[in-house]
Amino acid sequence: MNFKKILEKNAVRASVPCRVDLGGTLDISTFYLPLHHLSPASFNIALDLRTRVSLFPWEKGYVKVESKGFETAVFRNDEAPFNHPMGLMFSIAKYFDAHGVHIKIESTSPPRSALGGSSSAAVAMISAFHEALDKNINPEQIAWLAHYIESSVAGVPCGMQDQLAAAFGGVNQWVWKMGETHPAFERIPIFKNRADIKAFNSNILIAYCGIPHISKDINNQWVKSFVRGETRSVFEKIIGLTKEFSTAVEHMNFRQAAKLMNQETKLRIKMTPDVLDKAGKKMFEKAMNCNCGARFTGAGGGGCLWAIGETADIQNLKFFWQEILESVENAKILDAKIEDQGIIIS
Repeated sequence: MNFKKILEKNAVRASVPCRVDLGGTLDISTFYLPLHHLSPASFNIALDLRTRVSLFPWEKGYVKVESKGFETAVFRNDEAPFNHPMGLMFSIAKYFDAHGVHIKIESTSPPRSALGGSSSAAVAMISAFHEALDKNINPEQIAWLAHYIESSVAGVPCGMQDQLAAAFGGVNQWVWKMGETHPAFERIPIFKNRADIKAFNSNILIAYCGIPHISKDINNQWVKSFVRGETRSVFEKIIGLTKEFSTAVEHMNFRQAAKLMNQETKLRIKMTPDVLDKAGKKMFEKAMNCNCGARFTGAGGGGCLWAIGETADIQNLKFFWQEILESVENAKILDAKIEDQGIIIS
């Protein structure tokens, strides 16, 4: 479809949040289907480091994708490669048979920071196309579509917690129920009101470790070991820890949540020691010393770490994390708050 005429009347913009998480990987069907009897769940927090996608008119028959950190690319609608660094965006454009469109992606999170940025961009982009076509903005439908398109071109198994955090926002536990009910997940908001969400900001800390991550490296190791039957008991333990963690956060028992997070992180480190880099390992040790919990975001191997704890403990940890990160180029404590809104159209 030629979007040039539509967008010449009004450019379209959509934005969504990124996330930090615990109990990831369980949102991949390779894991949650064999472990269905345990009701696998993941926990995540949407952050106000939003990804914005704008649609502008462009030359008929062509698609242009522009994103900071990547070389701007222009291809004919029927020739755009899906194995390109921005192949996911071109595959979404192709789903809508879009041409005559310039897609601009702007993210306030660091590039390849393991905060679910590419999935967030996909959700924002689909939302923008829905708005341009005057279609209903249904968060669940958009999250599933983003998940399926990403899975079709990624070449590795993909989860969908990133898309759901982007589409819905907030602090949630997601229970995976594929094959049992519709929808194929259950969303369990952890807090009942915005005041509790706002207060929770003082109990978390997010840091970028300066080294970009490549999620498929670690994820592939987890998938292969699980398929071989080597780590299924480990992931069964992770399911239990994730649910206990969600309950501890709901009851605002942050010391207990910290202990549970550290147990989950240690299980992951034992399976894949490279899940934390040198700075990340120091930060994890320091978090435990400060009575806090710490975990890599996403599949680790670079990117971000986040911590949870009592307010005074988090403030103490912030000082030590800043000290560790001072010697790492581009590393920093992120100025991020919890975002209770998902898709926003402007």
